[in-house]
Amino acid sequence: MDENINLEDTSKEELIEEIKSMKDEINSIKEENSKTKSNLMWKVRKLEKDKVLIENEKIRLERETKSLRSEVERFRSPPLVLATITEILDDHRMTVKSSTGPSFLVNYSKFLDENLLVPGSRVALNQQTFGIVEILQSEKDATVSGMEIEVKPDISYDKIGGLEDQIMEVRETVELPLTEPELFKKVGIDPPKGVLLYGPPGTGKTLLAKAVANETNATFIKIVASEFVKKYIGEGARLVREVFELAKEKAPAIIFIDELDAVAAKRLKSSTSGDREVQRTLMQLLAELDGFESRGDIGIIGATNRPDILDPALLRPGRFDRFIEVPLPNDEGRKEILKIHTKDMSLDKEADLELLSTLTDGLSGADLKSVCTEAGMFAIRDKRDKVRISDFMDAIEKIQKASTNEDYQKEAGVMFG
Repeated sequence: MDENINLEDTSKEELIEEIKSMKDEINSIKEENSKTKSNLMWKVRKLEKDKVLIENEKIRLERETKSLRSEVERFRSPPLVLATITEILDDHRMTVKSSTGPSFLVNYSKFLDENLLVPGSRVALNQQTFGIVEILQSEKDATVSGMEIEVKPDISYDKIGGLEDQIMEVRETVELPLTEPELFKKVGIDPPKGVLLYGPPGTGKTLLAKAVANETNATFIKIVASEFVKKYIGEGARLVREVFELAKEKAPAIIFIDELDAVAAKRLKSSTSGDREVQRTLMQLLAELDGFESRGDIGIIGATNRPDILDPALLRPGRFDRFIEVPLPNDEGRKEILKIHTKDMSLDKEADLELLSTLTDGLSGADLKSVCTEAGMFAIRDKRDKVRISDFMDAIEKIQKASTNEDYQKEAGVMFG
């Protein structure tokens, strides 16, 4: 009996151990399943994030593809035809003159700004239907980039030395017609249309023009005459017209044409096609100066250092009515110019402007300004804060070597003696 009982007890213990072992195994399996489940959930979340990123990337690529396709289509589309509106017929039709020559009766889109659709406006036409698809900026705005336009220059008469007589003549010719036009009406004469300044380089021709614009509160439009010389036939003449049109819009205005001889040289019998184009530009300038249309409050100033080669047609009364020589400054003029340019300089007590004006015979106003600048540079080179007379002497020697006007004086005397 005792043996049976032990066997039974032993079986129970084994059974209990086996049950414990099974429980441990089950717990282990549960733990593994839990880890596997968490890993799977992490992978699922990662895949979901990747899916969102891929979908966003797909949307971005679709947009970029669409943009590139439209860009390709734009490049494949035929170019537009440039044209100018000549007449408005009704609410949807107008006549235009194309850049290729012929005129067309065209329709225009209701989505365009009708306030900008006026005669003279530049538009773009569809090459197939010739309908107006776009309004372009003014041709004048695109071509006046070579001009210097100042609402009011900061140059006044007191910044110009040695040109008292020239200042008086310019004021009478250009300033009075703009500021006191009634004086000419009372006397019963027409104001001079233009003034031609001639003289060596650096004598103050541009400064005179800017000073007049400053005193009259006029818009100053400066253009170098070489800007009128263009590659294609008619372009130079068109630019001349647009300069005068711009002056009308900005009136009162002063047009200053520098280096006038670039387009106004004497016309010769034998000439190349390039010379003929320059002559066309000159004829347009002559027509504008003749004033077929009223210019309003506009003054014309020309400048050249080669008056001997100008075309006689430009110099007749009614175009440039007054010729003002702007010569090299005399002794008193050089002294005034030196005073202007040394006003803000720290000079040594021994610096004598009268002596300097005597030593600078033959130098222009621009040369004298260079003398003052070079003298200052010599002082800076020696680490001094005051400019000595020796600095000016060295500067004069340096400038005189690089400056000569004998050839000009001989040439200028040919025409204006």
